[in-house]
Order: sequence, then C-alpha cells, then structure tokens
Amino acid sequence: MTAADDPAFLAALRRICGDGAVLTDPEELGVYAFDGTATLRQPPACVVLPERVEQVAQVAALASRHGVPVVTRGSGTGLAGGSVPSEGSLVVCLVKLDRILEVDAANLAIVVEPGVLTQRVADEAAAAGLFYPPDPGSIKISTIGGNVANNSGGLRGLKYGVTRDYVMALQVVLADGTVLETGTRCVKDVAGFSLRDLFIGSEGSLGIITRITLKLIPAPAARATLLGLFDRMTDAAETISAVIRARIIPCTLEFLDRTTVECVEGYARIGLPTDVEAVTLMEVDGHPGEVEEQAARVEEIARGQGAREVRRAASEAEAAQLAGARRTAFSALARRAPTVILEDVTVPRSELARMVAEIQRVARDHGVTIGTFGHMGDGNLHPTFLADERDAAAMERVEGAMREVFQAAVDMGGTITGEHGVGLAKKPFLPDAVGAVPLAAMRRLKAAFDPAGILNPGKIFD
Repeated sequence: MTAADDPAFLAALRRICGDGAVLTDPEELGVYAFDGTATLRQPPACVVLPERVEQVAQVAALASRHGVPVVTRGSGTGLAGGSVPSEGSLVVCLVKLDRILEVDAANLAIVVEPGVLTQRVADEAAAAGLFYPPDPGSIKISTIGGNVANNSGGLRGLKYGVTRDYVMALQVVLADGTVLETGTRCVKDVAGFSLRDLFIGSEGSLGIITRITLKLIPAPAARATLLGLFDRMTDAAETISAVIRARIIPCTLEFLDRTTVECVEGYARIGLPTDVEAVTLMEVDGHPGEVEEQAARVEEIARGQGAREVRRAASEAEAAQLAGARRTAFSALARRAPTVILEDVTVPRSELARMVAEIQRVARDHGVTIGTFGHMGDGNLHPTFLADERDAAAMERVEGAMREVFQAAVDMGGTITGEHGVGLAKKPFLPDAVGAVPLAAMRRLKAAFDPAGILNPGKIFD
C-alpha cells in the first residue's frame, strides 16, 4: 500500500470531491496509465476528477501533507510521457474544469478553465469575430491547460507564434495548495518577475494551472492555400527559405516526406501523388489584396525552385481538406506499424535540408523506417519512427537512431524538442541539449516552487 491508496487518504479525497470523482478500480486506473507516447505505461494509485478550483487546491494541500506525488492530466494527448503517472501517484485530471468563463471582446481576451478543448477556444473566439491562432495537431482533442503546460505549437507557428505568445494571465495551484494569480489583461505589465512565463511549458512540475486568460486577435479577412509537389527534398527546403527571403511570412509552411505522403494518401485519399519526395502545404492570410499578391509570389517562387506542380485550393472546402490531410500525418503513419514514436526536433531554417538528409541517412544506417513531416517554416521537424515494441532488436535500432537524430539537431544549433516537451521521453537528452548551468537553474526553480518534489516527479529531470 502507498500513501495514495491509503483508506484515510482516499476518504479525505472523497470528502473534498465526492465519491464519484475518486477512481480506484484497476480497470478504470488503466485508462490513465498512458498518454500519446508509445511504450510508456504506469498505472496511478488513484485518480481524482475535481470540478472546481477550490477542490484542486484542497487536493493539492492534502497530497502535500501526505507526501503523495501528483500528476496533472488533461486529455492525455502528450507525446513525451509528461502525463504518464509515476509509481504510487495521484492523477488530478482536470477535464471537468471545462468552462468558458468570459469572452472579453473589448480587451481581445478569453478566460477559460484548463479542461476546455483547444478547438472550442478557437470556435468561441471565431463566434465573437476574433481569432485564436495556436493550432496543435491535436487541436480537436487536446485541452488548453495541456497546451499551456507544454507550450504547444502548431501549423501556424511561423507567423503567429506558439501558445506562450497568447497567455496573458494564469491562476495556478501551487504544491501546498496555495492559489497564485499571475499576469493581467494589460498589454503591458512589467511589475516584478514574470511568474506567468515560468509555468508555461513547465509540464506540471511547478504548479497546477486552473484558469487561463488568452489573448485573441482580429480574424484575417482572406486566405489562400497552395500545395507544392517536389521531386527533391532540397528543392522543397529551398522554396521555404526563398519565401522567407522574399519577406513573405505565410501563416503555414508545412511539409511531408515521401513515406508520409504515401501513408496520408492511403489514409485520406485526396489525390496526392505518391512518387514525389516532398509535398509542401503553404497558406497565406490577411487583407484580400495582399493575400492574392502573396499567393501568386509564393507559387512563382515554388516553380522557380523546381516544384513539379503547384496546386491552389479553389475553395475553402478544398483548403480545409488539404490542411486536414497534413493533420492526419500521425494517424496515417500509425497504420503502418504496431508502434509509432512521433518525435520532434527543431533546427535553424538554414539547416532544414541538411537535417532532413541526416534523418534519412540515420534511417538507412540503422535499418529503421522514419517518416518525416512538420513545420518547415519554423524549422520544427517530426521524425516518426515506425517499429514494433515486441521486437527488442528493432527497438534497440530505433533508440540508436533516435539518439543520433537528437544529437544532429543539437550539433546544428537546434534543440531536442520544439513543442512536445521533455517529459520522460526526452529526459536523458536534456543535459547535453541545454548544458549544466541552465539545468542547475531549472532545478533551483523546481525546489523553490515544489520543495517536497511531489509535482510530476521524475519528469524533465530527476
């Protein structure tokens, strides 16, 4: 028996949240044993589903007094093992804190609870004639609290930035149950340290996010979507660089390699040729006149860089279909193998072609299949390893290939994760990626906010 499944502890949880909000049945706990990361699984000791901030604070205080490790969870879509429970832990699942608290059109802001799905945030903004740009691939099922905890990116990151760029204020429950308010709805606010920014991307290791105020912007009036087909990956990468050099910042500059294209076409059936080495998805938005001019220039650049063909979506429905095909990349690749490990590395844009070539070399040298797609506009690549975790020798080759890919990204001035976070999966690679001094500073911050080390223990670093 652990502290988390002690009858007295469970009785106290039930008094706080109600009998139906505390799960202890092994079959129910199995649902919370994993997230979207392949090969990682650990059932928690118990799960609690609070519905109010006050309950979260009381649960945190109770766990602190009993020394029970706490793992916060939303929809469980993470891809670095960040919400995989630690042994003997209490999972605090926030999906029932799912209210839109306010749409403040006067201040271009929306206030939400962490269990609100990201797509719903975007839809609420759109209903008010506004725009919430961050759009992770899991937008339809991921929670906004998870997006903030991992500083999620998305397809529109090049032009509009990532989640951090839209967080104005947070309410956070600290390890001892104290409720912290940080940030305001002011455009400018430099009163003291920016505590808000410490929690964004902290992966639940510094506090439990319970309310989020997000910045909204006016919706673009028009957009145009183009698809470029390339016989050489280097031509696709050079097209991206040439578009940026032309002082055009598209909202989307995505790519899929041949392996991914084959899988997507087999899955989505939208008429993509499967004999190309790369497909680029390019979208510009803004004022109608500007969009028309930029779309024509992007098409001209792509053709000049050797595109076999450039297709322009003739309708919003076709544009949505093309963007949807990109969003299915992970699902499509997952049909090819029993185990699919979706990674993410980021390099300077100038190194994109070299990094893609390096991933292809690593795949050949280690005898593994890697499908690569991602956000070429901001240098964020998703090498996706297709394997079978039941085959120990194959998984050893995958691990060796993965290490080389991470090291190559760091050697090119990049990083081991652009948007998925560190969690458990990337933890062994963090010291080499960031260095001893930044890692020591992170440890001191962790100790200051969570001196007993009960919040998401074992994630990011030991």
